[in-house]
Amino acid sequence: MIDSVLDRMTLEEQVSLLSGDDFWTTVAVGRLGVPKVKVTDGPNGARGAGSLVGGVEAACYPVGIALGATWNPELVRRMGVSLAGQAKSKGASILLAPTINIQRSGLNGRNFECYSEDPLLTAELAVAYVQGVQSQGVAATVKHFAGNESEVERQTMSSDIDERTMREIYFPPFEQTVKRGKAMAFMSAYNKINGVYASENHWLLTKVLREEWGFEGVVMSDWFGSRTTAETINAGLDLEMPGPTRDRGEKLVAAVRDGKVKAETVREAARRMLVLIERVGAFERTPDLSESFLDLEEDRALIRQLGAEGAVLLKNDGVLPLEKTSLDQIAVLGPNAASSRIMGGGSAQIATSYAVSPLQGIRAALQNPNSTRHAIGCRHNRLVELLQGDIRVEFFAGHGRKGTPLHVQTAAKGEFFWFDLPEKRLDPTNFSVRLSTTFTPDDAGEHVFGMTNAGLARLYIDDALLVDGQDGWTRGENYFGTANDEQRASISLEAGRSYCIRIDYDTPEASGEGIYITAVRFGVEKPLGIEYIDEAVEIARNSDVALVFVGRDGEWDTEGLDLPDLRLPGSQDELISRVAAVNSKTVVVLQTGGPIEMPWLDEVAAVIQFWYPGQELGNAVADVLFGDVEPGGKLPQTFPKSLKDNSAITGDPGTYPGRDGHVRYEEGVFIGYRHHDSRGIVPLFPFGHGLGYTEFTWGEPSVSSREMGHEGIAVTIDVRNVGSRAGSELVQLYVRSPKAKVERPDKELRAFAKLFISAGQTGTATLKIIPRDLSYYDEDAGAFRAEPGTYEIVIAANASDIRSVTHIELSHTYLMPPSA
Repeated sequence: MIDSVLDRMTLEEQVSLLSGDDFWTTVAVGRLGVPKVKVTDGPNGARGAGSLVGGVEAACYPVGIALGATWNPELVRRMGVSLAGQAKSKGASILLAPTINIQRSGLNGRNFECYSEDPLLTAELAVAYVQGVQSQGVAATVKHFAGNESEVERQTMSSDIDERTMREIYFPPFEQTVKRGKAMAFMSAYNKINGVYASENHWLLTKVLREEWGFEGVVMSDWFGSRTTAETINAGLDLEMPGPTRDRGEKLVAAVRDGKVKAETVREAARRMLVLIERVGAFERTPDLSESFLDLEEDRALIRQLGAEGAVLLKNDGVLPLEKTSLDQIAVLGPNAASSRIMGGGSAQIATSYAVSPLQGIRAALQNPNSTRHAIGCRHNRLVELLQGDIRVEFFAGHGRKGTPLHVQTAAKGEFFWFDLPEKRLDPTNFSVRLSTTFTPDDAGEHVFGMTNAGLARLYIDDALLVDGQDGWTRGENYFGTANDEQRASISLEAGRSYCIRIDYDTPEASGEGIYITAVRFGVEKPLGIEYIDEAVEIARNSDVALVFVGRDGEWDTEGLDLPDLRLPGSQDELISRVAAVNSKTVVVLQTGGPIEMPWLDEVAAVIQFWYPGQELGNAVADVLFGDVEPGGKLPQTFPKSLKDNSAITGDPGTYPGRDGHVRYEEGVFIGYRHHDSRGIVPLFPFGHGLGYTEFTWGEPSVSSREMGHEGIAVTIDVRNVGSRAGSELVQLYVRSPKAKVERPDKELRAFAKLFISAGQTGTATLKIIPRDLSYYDEDAGAFRAEPGTYEIVIAANASDIRSVTHIELSHTYLMPPSA
């Protein structure tokens, strides 16, 4: 069928398939019955065609690092199945996920989207995710291929990575989603690889991905991430997104006519597009692109389970789990206590129908909800708090808001992305908006207004200009680097008086290069003084236990910018220390998208990391704190004592964040625990660390053979639950290699098993490894190499907790090309 359709297609029709029709759909060829299909973000939900902050509601699942902390591929596969149903509810056939870049620095704004610092753990979870999604006839799009481990100048930065490091660290997750996951689609990264943009890198997209790994699916650009015509398609980029086309269409037809692109190259790319459309069932049944909200009890339960299983108990001096009936007064404190920090920022954002805050979850779990007292203590927001209320939104043709608005609607909060405009007569690159609302402060005194805008905007109060986002506008870090830094101004307001707020907005000029976004965000807040921390301390002083909910949110952990450091923002460190000084049972509940420094660690009784676990946040928190379920997570990323202990942070900006358009991955394969092990740097918490509510004893490992053969070997070990309740234990297998002609890490994770064991019962972990697990990539030989000798099999509970060591032999040199 596919070849028959291709044979009847004109060159122009084949070319039309190779760029989007609009922001979210491909082009249809009605004459030949080729339907359009829809794509949708993203990794932790299916947003549909709405903006990043609106649209039809969707279920919100845990972010990537929270999934990494589960160490449970089967549970992630179930999430993939569930997400496919969510994608279908948005009329989408292609899910733009998973994000499987490696966690290099901990500062990456999208660290939260990624699974782990380790390629094996990332690969196992990525394969499960892809298999789950695609089992339901929805295509997964593996991203971002490759070298996208930072958001600093990401659209132009060159990630300079030697081939060995790419083959051992950054490629394996992508490779396994092809060879085992059978991924239907890939997304190229914005950045360059060794000086060549990923979207036009022939070595990356054709030699490695297609020829060596056997990928047969579609490669699409990241949004606005392709820049050329002949170069991209000749490199192996099939689909330019979003539409309408910028570099394909007539330009590509002309490139074929001029001999810069072979007609067969276009045909093969179009063929891959048709195969994808066929594989998602769109030929058999024309997709219904309409959107609806799918709210299933089984999805809610799965999200709640995932949240608890990804929660990592970092420290516990016996205070957890809490006894519900023995606590008269519980202090629930901190900026994340009454707020639902359920996801990171950027393209992973979705609109949810509900989100349970920790305070709500705790009160719902207690027989006497009045036993809780709450205080915010301090704020940690990077941007001024969004203005909430009834906002009138008027759209005008052209700039300046002249004449009668073409469309009028209302909104509930002061943040707007205009991907799809509500009126067809509006030009996406030449329209204007007037936003009008009122603000009535509860308290008198100084208030801070803030605004950031991709485009030009001014904020007025009672018709007086307060915040100028137009004169002197310069590009900043917000909205993927397309908006200015937030502009702020203070004004004294009267309590109870209503003030008229107006924002006048005009679209930016279209440069024709890079991301084009029209957006504005505005808010207001009253600064919090030291008295708010004082209030939290007094509540803690008179409580049986103090639960302090701190961390970051999607303004910090977001696509488009990296973090400035690994410290908790604002006055949160002070809040924790002061609370701990008056309550010996202080429990810190963290929500961040990666590691943080903890100067107060020795002062508190317990620390638990909850990441951003989706809409059931508060319920999952209550489940774990009160012991209804155990915290099932283990760290997928090393927590260093300080930022300087990270392998990428050398003091040379060339290694991070980059200099003169290049960032050098000079640490090579020595990242994460490999860096800490081999350089003798003690972490704050090691890779794989996580406590539970029960205890286990481990037996001695048994090896199926002492000689590594072609089929590999199996290692088994018994683990017994000697505690009084069910729990889970993680068994990790590392390989320690003999000396080779290149420096190798002290040990490398090669297999793992998560066991769920009832009280008094024994579970058995079976861990299999093959010859490639003993190898490193030999650039001279162009193959994975393992030298003959004695290899240590290290069985561990985490990277610093080794339980046993045994040995195997490799009798001959092992060489395997990447294509094997």
